[in-house]
This record gives sequence, structure tokens and C-alpha cells, in this order.
Amino acid sequence: MAASLGGRAAIVTGASRGIGLAIAERLAADGMRVLLVARSAGAIAEAAARLPGAAAHAADLREPGTAAAAVEQAVLRFGGLDLVVNCAGATQRGDFQTLSDAAWADGYALKLHGAVRVTRAAWPHLKARGGSVVMIAGIGGKQASADFTIGGSVNAALMNLTKALADKGVGDGVRVNCLNPGSIRTERLTGRIATLARERGLEPEAAAETLARETGVARFGEPAEIAAMVAFLAGPEAAYVQGAILDIDGGWLRAV
Repeated sequence: MAASLGGRAAIVTGASRGIGLAIAERLAADGMRVLLVARSAGAIAEAAARLPGAAAHAADLREPGTAAAAVEQAVLRFGGLDLVVNCAGATQRGDFQTLSDAAWADGYALKLHGAVRVTRAAWPHLKARGGSVVMIAGIGGKQASADFTIGGSVNAALMNLTKALADKGVGDGVRVNCLNPGSIRTERLTGRIATLARERGLEPEAAAETLARETGVARFGEPAEIAAMVAFLAGPEAAYVQGAILDIDGGWLRAV
């Protein structure tokens, strides 16, 4: 347990599963009071019930007004706010020619606009307590792919937003940083592995090893490894880390 985080308060969006849930679990284990925010009311309620000091707030952050309500709920419950982790949003893959306007709008509405709204609503509270923001973007924002045009551009936008808000945060005393996960063992990756296993007639673990090798990494990451970096960025040891964009991808991205 990181004693330095004890008693502090956080919002984690996209906290119903995968990386977001792992982040909420790690912060709670380190003594933070965490508001789990996601559309899946049942999943976050179950998670909050087993995490000390946690609470659940079901919300669709694509809708205007829901972000401000989530922040208000956190402040009412915890008396203030020290950390925002923007982790909500999965974007549709596919051929550029076939991705609809609706797919593009949905991808930006949750991952980018949701992060903007939550951060904007939380900013005065973070400023009051010298808090911080962690954006969870993705290595696809740097490593372009023809079948990931929505996600890649959204992630790139989050990185730019990180730098801009870090500039503002220097004066306001709010630290803003960004993590770029690579291939992490979530439900989404498990689905890709299962598809490869079917296509090539492989056992699941063999398919995972093949996909990792073709990606250029020794193994896939675990959600807990992303969560550990969030806990570090939230703590005093990262007090001089401002506007950083950290790739956690097992060495996948080899460009400077």
C-alpha cells in the first residue's frame, strides 16, 4: 500500500472492466477513496462493494451534463478531489471506407469529449488540492494503422490535450500526464487472440504467443501494470512529472 495516497479521492472513468477496473482496484488498495464511473451500473456496483472506500456512479459520459454530475457526486461523497483518471472509451476498428459518421462521432464522444468534460468539471477541485489528471490514451496514437483510424486519431488528440492542460496546470498546480498502453490482456485482446486461434487452428496460448511475436513484443501487458503507473503518477514521487506521455507497450513502438 502506498501510504502517500491514503485518504485521497479519485474518479476513474471506464471502471467497469479491463484497465479502468484494475486502476480503481489499485488506487483503492493504496488507500484512495474511488468513485467508479461507467455505463455498466451492475458491474461498477459489484466492484465498488468489494473495494474499501469506493462508490459507484453509473453514467454515459457521451451525454452532456453527466460528467459534471459525476464530479459533483465525488465531491459530495469525499469532500474533495485529488485525481481524475480518464479511461473511458473504446473505438471501432475497421476499414476507413466503411466506418460511418456515427462510428466516428461515437468514438470521439466518449473517449475525447468525455475526458474533456470530466477534466473541465473537476479542474477547480483539483486546483484546490494540488491534484492531478491521468489520461489513458493508447500507443495507436503514435503507431498509425489503416484499420484503427478512429482510435488512433482520438488517442493523438488526447496526447495533445495532455500537453495543453499540463501547460495550464503549471500555473494552477494541477499535474496532467498521459499513459499509452500497448497490447494489454483485456477482453478486447482476448477476442483478437480467439479470432487468430480459429483462423490458424492454434491453441489459445499459442495464438497469444504468435500475436505477441508478430506485434514485436515478448509478451502482452497486464492491466495491473498500467494501474501501477497510474498510482505512481498520482503520488508525491511523481511531483515533477508534468505533461509526460509514457508508452507502456513492451517495446512495441520503436520510433523516437
